[in-house]
Amino acid sequence: MNTVNSQTKIESGAQMRHSAGLPGPRVLLVDDDVELCHLISQYLAQDGFAVDAVHSGAKGVERALSGEHAIVVLDVMLPDMKGFEVLRLVRAQSPVPVLMLTARGDEQDRILGLEMGADDYLPKPFNPRELSARIEAILRRSRPAPAGMRPGPAELLIVEDLELDKGARIVRRGEQEVELTTVEFDLLEAFLKSAGRILPREEIVRTVLGREFSPFDRSLDVHVSNLRRKLGARPDGSERIKGIRGIGYLYAMSCNSRGDGS
Repeated sequence: MNTVNSQTKIESGAQMRHSAGLPGPRVLLVDDDVELCHLISQYLAQDGFAVDAVHSGAKGVERALSGEHAIVVLDVMLPDMKGFEVLRLVRAQSPVPVLMLTARGDEQDRILGLEMGADDYLPKPFNPRELSARIEAILRRSRPAPAGMRPGPAELLIVEDLELDKGARIVRRGEQEVELTTVEFDLLEAFLKSAGRILPREEIVRTVLGREFSPFDRSLDVHVSNLRRKLGARPDGSERIKGIRGIGYLYAMSCNSRGDGS
């Protein structure tokens, strides 16, 4: 990730909140390293975040389900239960965004976290600036439209049996609502806007995940796999999202299908 660009985005977000007199988003940090929690809290406070820290999985689940926080930053290794169990319990009851902290080089942990519904991950040790950038990116994706605002044509995407309401951040397959994480929602929005056209991996990583592309980062593939599983097949039984080897992904659509919205 370009550190300079990330810092610019962070400062812009913090400055906008400060100029508007808005309270900073509340972050729940679940990590048993008390000293690290203190350092992260200090740093994030400088960027306009309010941080609550807890040091056990059980307390993390309780606080994450309280509805008081905009995002949860969750360590994989906790004294009473693994972070994955915390994530499973939270995901069963809440769509709150979750960013996992994993051991550097432990790709399996990162993949498992994403498969279980984490929105993103960050390997330890990390630059606090990058943590702020990841949090800002996730929060930008997860913000709903203001209360009472009706979606306009540009906020409603319809392709075959799928309907994506960007304003309310709701996806329906036929009459059934499909629960997606913030990343999965934005991935689907990008695919539906470009239905029938190949989207390069680099473009998806940059615009949806909010970071520079790395050929060794498998997080995009895991998110796409989760999205495929939740959406199921197209009405004709064929695959919705096709991988184009060496290039990217394509959301398939029939010649007579019509997409509404932009």
